[in-house]
Amino acid sequence: MKVLLKADVPGVGKVGEVKEVKDGYARNYLIPRGLAIEATKSVLKTLQTQKALQEEKFSRQKKGSEALLRRISASPMVIKVKAGEAGKIFGSVTNAAIAAELSARYNTEFDKHWVTLDSPLKRLGVYKVALNLPGGVKGEIVVKLEAE
Repeated sequence: MKVLLKADVPGVGKVGEVKEVKDGYARNYLIPRGLAIEATKSVLKTLQTQKALQEEKFSRQKKGSEALLRRISASPMVIKVKAGEAGKIFGSVTNAAIAAELSARYNTEFDKHWVTLDSPLKRLGVYKVALNLPGGVKGEIVVKLEAE
């Protein structure tokens, strides 16, 4: 019997896969526990439609992220911070602070998890900051910390 897995089943497959299993295993274990449903023509057609919608959504998301990355990386981002005489910042600049600055500057929502920093920035200077945007888009921006 062909079944569509609704959950990961060890030794059988992962969510969304269509697998051929023995009739008894499907009827007595997988289907009653909600781990799978029988893969009828209508179920397979619905699955195909859902996959097409997901691919379209992913494609739109990737295009949007690429456009956002081009806008952001076009020029260095200058952040004014309070600093002492030796160039040491009072506090630090974190990925959340950079994301908030990007959100305000480009009038778009920017999640702090999209900004990757090895450690918070604690000195004045120019830094390259990695971005991991939705849709698998990766890039770098230049962040310049200047004293107020």
